[in-house]
Amino acid sequence: MASLRQARVATLVCFFLTAFFSAYGQTPVPDRSPANPATPAEASQIAQQYSAERLALWQRRLKLEDWRISVQQARSTQLKPGTLGAISWDKSRKTAVIWVLDAADYQLPFRQMLDDMELTVVHELIHLELASLPKGQASRSSEEHAVNGFADALLALDRGKQ
Repeated sequence: MASLRQARVATLVCFFLTAFFSAYGQTPVPDRSPANPATPAEASQIAQQYSAERLALWQRRLKLEDWRISVQQARSTQLKPGTLGAISWDKSRKTAVIWVLDAADYQLPFRQMLDDMELTVVHELIHLELASLPKGQASRSSEEHAVNGFADALLALDRGKQ
């Protein structure tokens, strides 16, 4: 059983890295330095646009183009305690919604907030990739740990922090 699980993880790692590197050179990276907003409403608007742009980029990189995925901001009270995002999907319709923490609830500098929102988008997309694997309460913690590692690694490669 453990060797089967290790084989699945190894296959997933290879898939993610292959998808990332095959798409990486084909997709221009948008400007990564949006201006600091003057108002909270402007911050929210810029954050929503940035999240949608990064979703489109990562959706292509992770070969999820056949899914209709949207990203929305959610207030901290709408998310599970201690989380910065969530995802809900319908496999039969191939639709999904990703929620990222609303700009109004962040306590980070604006640039760091956008980077964190992108991390949340990538994290939730990886959960979507893993949706077909069997789930159980015992495996939830292991999956979360693996997803965090994959997301961190992909973003480090994207940002040139190898």
